[in-house]
Amino acid sequence: MDRLPIIDLSALVGADDPAALAMVAAEIGAAARGPGFFYVSGHGIDPDLLADVFTQSAAFFDLPRADKAPLSIERSPHNRGYVGLLGEKLDSAKPADLKEAFNIGLDLSPDDPRILGGEPFRGVNVWPDLPGFAETMRGYYDAAWSVGRLLHRAIAVDLGLAPDFFEDKLDQPMAVLRLLHYPPHPAGAEEGQLGAGEHTDYGNITLLMTDDVGGLEVRRRDGTWLKAPPIPGAFVCNIGDCLMRWTNDVYVSTPHRVLNAGGRERYSVAFFLDPNPDALVACLPGCASDETPAKYAPVTGADYLAARLDATYDFRRKEPA
Repeated sequence: MDRLPIIDLSALVGADDPAALAMVAAEIGAAARGPGFFYVSGHGIDPDLLADVFTQSAAFFDLPRADKAPLSIERSPHNRGYVGLLGEKLDSAKPADLKEAFNIGLDLSPDDPRILGGEPFRGVNVWPDLPGFAETMRGYYDAAWSVGRLLHRAIAVDLGLAPDFFEDKLDQPMAVLRLLHYPPHPAGAEEGQLGAGEHTDYGNITLLMTDDVGGLEVRRRDGTWLKAPPIPGAFVCNIGDCLMRWTNDVYVSTPHRVLNAGGRERYSVAFFLDPNPDALVACLPGCASDETPAKYAPVTGADYLAARLDATYDFRRKEPA
């Protein structure tokens, strides 16, 4: 395969068509068992909203560092806030990543019972002082979340489950909307240093929207790398490790990386759909047999995400002063 498949969701948006759902389910199932990546078109998100997200994202990253630093993710135990340049190392064997990011979670008020009760990964979002920023990001979070749930209806059908199987596992998700900025690759970069080092994603699926600057590369099963150029208005979607675990490796998460060699600033917007904190990630019916028994012990969504984040961020492993 020399290019990723394109899956059109337009027949599913706002419609209940079992035949269309079955067709999309078969396409997603083939992609999930094969490259682990595919494009998603016909998702129904307003192009004006997409444009506003990128405009607001660029405005945020253009702020002085002194304005971004108080929003640091290091101040949040809930995976929200700003990650500075070199603040992550997705490939532990390589230098830190040449990118900065801003994380937004499910938007809750400070008096929400889930926050007051200490539910894992429940906290308030932190917002920059930019007109319209929070409203735009809340709208896009909800829109991407809807697309992710629609995709999970097709995923459930492909796996022989009821279409709504995942609904009560994704109705209060730990999903993260992540704004990303990659400066042009510097001439003085360390050997092996990339915009985002080789990695797999943690959650169920990722919905990635990019600008017109390429850089995403997907590792084929033979170990060679496939470029995934932007398609205007289409998501790049990939299977994450949590869904791979849920399906007992029937679906495959795929290593990928980013190298911004385009000589320009690169912006992308990723929506990582992680399940509810209390969702039990255990081998799904039909994904194990006597020949292929369950490989993974059951774990809650929150415990699984915490373990993955602890391995990514040094500050999460440090003892409090």
